[in-house]
Amino acid sequence: MNRFKRFITGIRFRLMSWFIIILALVLFIFSAFVYTRQSQDLQDTNLNRLALKVRQLENLFQFEGLQSMQDVRQMMPTLVSSGVALVQEDEILVVADADAQWTVHIGPVSSEDIHQLVTTAQEEITDDQPRLQDFALVNTETKQNHQYAFLIVPVEARGRMVGYMLLGRPADPTGQLPRLAATLALASLAVLAGAAGVGYWLAGRVLRPVKVITRTARQIGDTDLSKRLNLKSSDELGELANTFDDMLSRLQAAFERQRQFTTDASHELRTPLTIIGLETGRMLTGRRTPEEYEQVLQTIQGENDHMTRLVNDLLVLARMESGQTHLEQEEIDLSDVALEVVERLAPLAAAKGIRLEAGDLPETPVLGDRGHLAQMVSNLVSNAIKYAPAANGWVRVESGLNDSQVWVRVEDNGAGIAPEDRLHIFERFYRADKSRSRSDDKNDPGGSGLGLAIVRWIAQAHGGDANLESEAGNGAVFKVTLPRRK
Repeated sequence: MNRFKRFITGIRFRLMSWFIIILALVLFIFSAFVYTRQSQDLQDTNLNRLALKVRQLENLFQFEGLQSMQDVRQMMPTLVSSGVALVQEDEILVVADADAQWTVHIGPVSSEDIHQLVTTAQEEITDDQPRLQDFALVNTETKQNHQYAFLIVPVEARGRMVGYMLLGRPADPTGQLPRLAATLALASLAVLAGAAGVGYWLAGRVLRPVKVITRTARQIGDTDLSKRLNLKSSDELGELANTFDDMLSRLQAAFERQRQFTTDASHELRTPLTIIGLETGRMLTGRRTPEEYEQVLQTIQGENDHMTRLVNDLLVLARMESGQTHLEQEEIDLSDVALEVVERLAPLAAAKGIRLEAGDLPETPVLGDRGHLAQMVSNLVSNAIKYAPAANGWVRVESGLNDSQVWVRVEDNGAGIAPEDRLHIFERFYRADKSRSRSDDKNDPGGSGLGLAIVRWIAQAHGGDANLESEAGNGAVFKVTLPRRK
């Protein structure tokens, strides 16, 4: 029962039903037109034949020389007895005077039919209709249950109507119209039956992409959004499938970002939380000196600062990748931004014994968000300070431009980036120097492992990109290119 209900309520069945209804209406209109046209043609044929027969009878009776209806009375018996073929076997001829007091007939017609015919003639023919072209066509049925078409002809003598002549022949002598109606009905039913099968098959083919979409949607789980329809079609269903694929890609990207955020946060927070737990547990196992308590509190504070930076950077990157970050569009000199970052981070570099210097900084006009561009340059400089050698390290910041782009470059004289690390250096939490991922140096600025990922996102959000341009052993050179403001 449920299966039948789903069948009759399905789109496929409804499409087929509408197709059959419209086709049935078209066939009905066509059949009605054909039947009506054939009936009219048959009627016109009968009328023409009757009109020709009337002219022959008029010549035979010589109506133009009549003095009265009495002449016709005298002529009829003679003509009938002489064997003249006044009418065909299936035709009817009735002659009556104006008052219908006298009638004579030839053919398969009863007295009751004659009375009906004469009565009809009196209603149809008046003194105002004396000519042939004004004759009316009247239908009646005889005892033989045949439909007849009659032509009612007024008989005139001395300029006035003195009687009637009614000539009739079967309206459809060969039964053509019933056979035509039956043929049209059977043909229409056959066409509708065939159209139902073809329409159901075509609807199934048209809706096949919908089944693919449904089957794919059922295969998609909470943890697997990799399924795609990949319909190679340019019609509306193909457009729907492409939209569905795009939606799945966006959902997959959103879930991946959420999963990445959760994984990154749990992974990176595990180490500082473990350190805090171990230090506090060690302190609680017995009484300690004030110096030991102070050292543990400093460790806890350092881990807390690290977790704060980590959470802040995670939230910033999550907002960026989810499209929740709004970038202002204002005219900015990128060199001024770089110079401000150098002045702000100079104390940090000095504390490590690193020489932070500004190189050539010509005017570099861009259109963008000053705060995010400052964060981008600051992340590059902080990263360079972190990995520059403490003894004789230096970091240089410079900028430049060409016809279509501006750039800012941050260079240090550290160990550089190994070839196997170059492709991953802008990924989250990726550190080329694993031994320095967590430094015990109090003056080390530390990091969350997200700085370079944030740098690339800000650069790409402004229509540019960030790249590594150095070789291993020759320090690191990071370069950001942005579109030049026209």
